Amino acid sequence: MDLQELHDKGLALRKELAGEASVAGRVEALGEFGTPLQTIINAYAYGDVWSRQSLPLKYKSLVMVGMMAAANRATELKVHLTGAVRNGCTAEEIQDALLLVAMYCGIPAANEAHRIAVDVLKEAGKTA
Repeated sequence: MDLQELHDKGLALRKELAGEASVAGRVEALGEFGTPLQTIINAYAYGDVWSRQSLPLKYKSLVMVGMMAAANRATELKVHLTGAVRNGCTAEEIQDALLLVAMYCGIPAANEAHRIAVDVLKEAGKTA
C-alpha cells in the first residue's frame, strides 16, 4: 500500500472515530505548516497502526485513554474519550481505565482525566 492509500484509509478511520468536524478542525488548525504532520498522523497512526486487526478499536481506544490521561494530555484525552464512546466503550469501562491511571500514574492525572471524561460522557448522552 502506498503512502496516499495509507493516508486515505487513515483519514477515513480517523473521521469515523472522532467525527468529521473534529478531524477537519484539527487538520485546519495548523494550516499548511501542519500538513506534513497530518500526513504522518493519517497514514501511519490511523492508516497503519489503528487499522491493524489484532485488537478491536474499543480496546485501542481504552489504551489511548489511559495513555493520554497518564501523560496529562488533556486535548488528546478528550479526542480519544470521544472515540472511545463512538467505539462502544461504556462509562464503566472508561472509569475502570481511569482508576488504573490513578493507581499507577497518580491521582492528579486521574482527577483531570475524570473531569474531562465526565464532560465527554455528558456530551455523548452517557452517564458517568
